[in-house]
Amino acid sequence: MTNLVNLQDVSLAYGPLVLLDKVSLGVDEGERIGVVGRNGGGKSTLISVLSGITEPDSGRVVHNRGLRVGFLHQRDDFPDTTVGEFVLGDMAEHEWAGNARIRDILRGLLGGWDLNLPMSGLSGGERRRSGLARLLVDDHDLIVLDEPTNHLDIEGIAWLAGHLRDRPEALVVVTHDRWFLDAVTTRTWEVGRGAVERYEGGYAAYVLAKAERDRQAAAAEDRRQNLMRKELAWLRRGAPARTSKPKFRIEAANQLIANEPPPRDTVELVRFASSRLGKTVIDLKKVSVSIPDRTLLDELTWQLGPGDRVGLVGVNGAGKSTLLKILAEEREPDSGTVRTGRTVRLAHLSQNVAELDPTARPLQAVMDVREHITIGKRDYTASQMLEKFGFRGERQWTPIGDLSGGERRRLQLLRLLMDEPNVLLLDEPTNDLDIETLTELEDLLDGWPGSLVLVSHDRYFLERITDRVLALMGDGTLAFLPGGVDEYLERRAAGAGDATVPLGASEVAAAEKPDEGPVVSAAERRAAQKEMQRVERRMDKIAKREAQLHEQMAEAADDYTRLAELDAEVRTLAAEKDELEMVWLEQAELIGD
Repeated sequence: MTNLVNLQDVSLAYGPLVLLDKVSLGVDEGERIGVVGRNGGGKSTLISVLSGITEPDSGRVVHNRGLRVGFLHQRDDFPDTTVGEFVLGDMAEHEWAGNARIRDILRGLLGGWDLNLPMSGLSGGERRRSGLARLLVDDHDLIVLDEPTNHLDIEGIAWLAGHLRDRPEALVVVTHDRWFLDAVTTRTWEVGRGAVERYEGGYAAYVLAKAERDRQAAAAEDRRQNLMRKELAWLRRGAPARTSKPKFRIEAANQLIANEPPPRDTVELVRFASSRLGKTVIDLKKVSVSIPDRTLLDELTWQLGPGDRVGLVGVNGAGKSTLLKILAEEREPDSGTVRTGRTVRLAHLSQNVAELDPTARPLQAVMDVREHITIGKRDYTASQMLEKFGFRGERQWTPIGDLSGGERRRLQLLRLLMDEPNVLLLDEPTNDLDIETLTELEDLLDGWPGSLVLVSHDRYFLERITDRVLALMGDGTLAFLPGGVDEYLERRAAGAGDATVPLGASEVAAAEKPDEGPVVSAAERRAAQKEMQRVERRMDKIAKREAQLHEQMAEAADDYTRLAELDAEVRTLAAEKDELEMVWLEQAELIGD
């Protein structure tokens, strides 16, 4: 396999902030790598150095001779030209029209567009799509993408994942979209604290491997802590005795204390108390909303009940944000009624963060909502809560206008939750949040007892925290999707938008009733259960062997021949495990488990 790019002891810092510290890694032909890490941790810097755009402070970046790199920035400059000229260059119409791949790109990213439109007349999201289309039209050896799913809806993200899977180029992608990472990547780089940790597999495999690595590190840390406690107890047995102790023992104990790691810098989200909801939350009756060119809601009748957790999907412009504004009574419908329960304490997280005064300070912004909050039996001040959300020290006094997009989003979320709502309307809450913050937010919402309506293009997040999915298909009606996002994509692909019907209680009951599966005999069921048990035993053995191999790989860090042998066995076991998982799922489906 040909090596395309190699980083050797690369370091880069901006002032006191070290983003890359003697990093050595490479990208081989055909590899598909996802880059994850906290915002500001160095992900974009790493791929910029990798692509040869940014020069490191020290170390070497070696590119294969004649390497063609396609790089998608988060922010690009766009020329004063038409969409067609920007995306297709000087390519003649018969050339691109006769190329199936280019036609697919135009259909997937710019479907229905007039290619003669000027770039200057496009929105930021449309320009972003145009830049992505331009990159994909060309041929490369290495494609590097920085947040490619921004401004794409669920349908566009699914198309992009399928398109990239079919391309032969090596891929390095930075994204917070975990579904997308699982769909297109086979290796994961985690960037943080100046280092890059490497894992085999996409996001799901990365989470499992990281958990195992953390477990092993925790066991080693427990042993170290036990030793440290014994040494410190030995040292504390009185000042006179301490002077007579062997010097090497004192130095060893002091080294243990000196190496104590600092507290982890995490964004801590806590569970807020919720006011009790009554039977009525929000009822819509024959609600209609129209804009000049189309109808967004057409006599919609729908109830949001206590404890409902609803994900709302639809193409851009279908009316998702408008529906949230109707639910929040921030916009009057053209006709129909909206009834809100008397016990409802509603909070609406909009996409727009402009309502935060850019000259105000985070501490002021939170204190404007509430100065204290009680969680459990303890009172917290606004300053203490800001610390829990990652605003430490001077960051609490930084003008909001100087905060990053992710920090402003976090601040807006804190302000919203400080008011202890029992109904949450969330419009793209994952924008500008890194994966670590997303998982913390999911943990909070997992146990949140109120009603929730979520609009999000982050499929992983949407499927994780909601119980059912509704869709605005663009014809003014709301459809219940028993099959979730997959069913939505199937309907869109089949052009079934016109076949949707308003959501009513009878339709919901019918849709939620499970289909009767094929009849399975008792003998077949027993055979399937035995096969599942056999698979589980084998997978347990594989897991134990994998743990042994990882320990051996750590011990053989400098023996590259041995590492290659161990890595080959790990890959073989991973392949066998994938096959076993498919067998288990087939048997489980057969018996209906």
